[in-house]
Amino acid sequence: MSKSLYETLGVSENASADEIKRAYRKLARKYHPDINKDPGAEEKFKEINAAYEVLSDPEKKKQYDQFGDQMFGGQNFHDFAQGQGGNVDLDEILRNIFGGGFGGFGGAGSARGGFGGFSSGGFGGFDMGGMGGMGAPDLDIHAKITIPFNVAVEGGTHSLSINGETFDIRIPPGVKTGETLRIRGKGKSYNGQRGDLLLKIEVAPSPEYERKGDDLYKTIDIPLKIAMFGGKIKVPTLEKEITLKVPKNTKNGQKFRVKGLGVMNRKTKQKGDLYLIANIVLPKVEELDPELAKMMEEKLPGGE
Repeated sequence: MSKSLYETLGVSENASADEIKRAYRKLARKYHPDINKDPGAEEKFKEINAAYEVLSDPEKKKQYDQFGDQMFGGQNFHDFAQGQGGNVDLDEILRNIFGGGFGGFGGAGSARGGFGGFSSGGFGGFDMGGMGGMGAPDLDIHAKITIPFNVAVEGGTHSLSINGETFDIRIPPGVKTGETLRIRGKGKSYNGQRGDLLLKIEVAPSPEYERKGDDLYKTIDIPLKIAMFGGKIKVPTLEKEITLKVPKNTKNGQKFRVKGLGVMNRKTKQKGDLYLIANIVLPKVEELDPELAKMMEEKLPGGE
């Protein structure tokens, strides 16, 4: 995580309070506008003062150590300061970012009018979306969850424990692996604001079903007699039990389409279909009536 305020003062992130103070005093003397007449010295002086105001305050330093340059929209502090233009009160901006009071660190720059006249407008803690690139620290939490296959198809609830809090989330029907669900208000908290929980979905495989798009596929056992002469069988599905009419001469691997028993498409709100794949179950010869077995052996086609 980038933390350019330390770079502004030329100290490490592990620097002590005394080291930070010594570095600040040395740089402030070097770049004070009354001493240094080089172009850009005044702006550098303001940045040095701003960095020191943050890093010398334990609470503000703690905030910055947690979020780093995310507090400046991901820019380093120099680019952030330069990006505010010449008519911006940097003091006011950082007050709204970190909260609390700042001691007017503009110094000579304030007297020269370099940063005056900025209106903070709608700042609310970290809500600075209107600042053109200034962004809030990311209060969202990213996590992955695995949900049962049937919950992904039919929807339901799933229990989670995040940051010591246990709660149920609603899983909409039709979610699939790779999708992300946003749970509002379950992220990190800061200054009265709360981020969101972003859950990347992994759907557990099913021993019975295979999903292809919005359609489901399931293999069903069909006794040889029904496959040969036709009949009806009961088939449990995720939604309900159905009665399937099996025609004569059904072949192994033959597919039967059941409309509307597939997966809900989250965009169109239309359900796909269920395809039942026939697995013809052959009886064991030793379990057949002996006369029937002998007749089949003699009469069934395919022999020599």
